[in-house]
Amino acid sequence: MMEKLSDFEIEIMKLPDGSRAVLAAHLLDSLPAVLSEADEGIAEALRRDADLSNNPGAAMSLDELREAVLKK
Repeated sequence: MMEKLSDFEIEIMKLPDGSRAVLAAHLLDSLPAVLSEADEGIAEALRRDADLSNNPGAAMSLDELREAVLKK
């Protein structure tokens, strides 16, 4: 009997891509649609959204992001 999450992961990674994708979709569907406000990621996203609302010129396009990432 598999008792650890890592044991499940090893077995799951043996599945074909399509089966893993279906499993991933089912797992994502089982999660709540909205995370709680206590989640630090939500707070950070809200802070960044407010920053961009106050200064839209600070945003960068996808092409600018790619260029910046490739330079590093």
